[in-house]
Amino acid sequence: MSKILFWGGFGIAVRVWQLGIEMRPIIQRNSLWAYPLFGGIGASFGYWLQGVEERQLRILQETKESLLEKRRRRAEREGGVYIGTDYQKNEEGIFASAPANHGANNSVLNYVIPISDNGGSSSELIRVFGGPGIGDLRSRLVRLIPDNGDPHSEAASIKALFNHRLPPNPKEARLEWLEIVESLHPLWQQISTPKKELIRSFLNLVNQEIVKRMRPSSRFDFSSASIGNLFLTGARLFSGSLESAIYLLSSVCNVPTSITVLPAINTNFSHHISVSLADGTHITGQNNISHPLAPSSALPEPTLPPSPTRIRRETEEQDNVEDANLPGSLPSLRRPAINFSKLQEEDLPARIQRLWYINPYGQEMSCPANPRVLDALANSSTVIYSIGSLFTSIIPSIILRGVGNAIAGGNVRNKVLLLNSSIDRETGPSATPFTAIDFIAAIANACAQSRGLPPPELQEYGVYVTHLVYMENKEAPKVDREQLAKAGIEGIRLYGQSGRYDDRALEQALKMVLGKGEQGNGLSRRNTLQR
Repeated sequence: MSKILFWGGFGIAVRVWQLGIEMRPIIQRNSLWAYPLFGGIGASFGYWLQGVEERQLRILQETKESLLEKRRRRAEREGGVYIGTDYQKNEEGIFASAPANHGANNSVLNYVIPISDNGGSSSELIRVFGGPGIGDLRSRLVRLIPDNGDPHSEAASIKALFNHRLPPNPKEARLEWLEIVESLHPLWQQISTPKKELIRSFLNLVNQEIVKRMRPSSRFDFSSASIGNLFLTGARLFSGSLESAIYLLSSVCNVPTSITVLPAINTNFSHHISVSLADGTHITGQNNISHPLAPSSALPEPTLPPSPTRIRRETEEQDNVEDANLPGSLPSLRRPAINFSKLQEEDLPARIQRLWYINPYGQEMSCPANPRVLDALANSSTVIYSIGSLFTSIIPSIILRGVGNAIAGGNVRNKVLLLNSSIDRETGPSATPFTAIDFIAAIANACAQSRGLPPPELQEYGVYVTHLVYMENKEAPKVDREQLAKAGIEGIRLYGQSGRYDDRALEQALKMVLGKGEQGNGLSRRNTLQR
């Protein structure tokens, strides 16, 4: 209304002033009705102008509401990415408030699992068939089978079957394997016929491939073999796709559609890792890094081998064995590693400094990440670095091309490290164990390596880790809160017993971290000692 009055008054002024325009031929100077005419023209212009402004404001308001609605819907779709292989109970409950959608892009929770494991029964599958290490993938999928509390249910029986390991004695293992393939084993009793025959078809397929590949110099060793690993191998050989095999096992296990298990690299080939220590020596192969065959057999190999003759002799001996390994490939990657030690771990002579992927001949490779992993990171607001082995469970997934950029930028707001409650072989030696800031530095360095950047400074660690969740006990890595503050990282100390986080406290703490990104809520002192 004010604009209408203003422009109406302006029109009358035009009549009075005439703005230097001679208007006598049209309107007589002494005609009184000319004043309201000019006033009406001005008022009409003011009315039109006010309408234009109102329409613009309405469009801006609608645009704002539309953007807020899109942001809200996007926030509802956002889940989390869990990097690592170790398990904490009720992880999926942290993101349970989001809707259950299909596909990696819309999943509530995406588990990113490395495929570099070359120990245990996976080592024999890699030796005979080649392909990626699948033990950690199988372990995660089987853990995600819904538990209804009934030990006699079909779900419990499927879980027992895929977790079952054959005896360590080779002859006994082969006999039990045949019982399972022929459906004579008690493990089948509670499994329905349709699922039993589906599972058996892939076990039969891998059995046929084992028989086909037998040679005088190479026979498959069933010792301690995992039935789940054999099933995944059969499914991969049948479909020619690792992700198809994972999808099949997920379907058989009734893994919730809101959860996706993603291999860090989508491949049908073996990918091995190597590390360098602070004293300049190297260790090749994940099993030698984390769980050596025997305490004395996993000592690092020097960068320059002291005896080329011995290395050549070992290579020639291995080349006489007809298996999936390429001729001339590193002997340390070809040795069987079915039996390894988790209880007795010798300290490494120095700290691990860097990890990278190698080809079968020991040369460093820069590997691209699974595109679905990058999609999951692009559509998630939270990354959780798992409890567990730092250099063999977490970092092999982080150093891949594209992962560092996805974590540093984009949609990821919360980057939470769940700190181990004790020091292991990878984060030693015991004389100079890793501290909390060393864990964070290793992750930050790996992300920078993925991006082709030099190691970041302390003040830049917050780009890759925003929160540290930890417990304090004698065995746990030491936490310096002043250093965390300098790095811009928030420390959250939780209760725990026997070296384990309290499940409920951890779940609530992580939920509050997720909520803090939008609402700024704090943690309840009932679940945390200190922030």
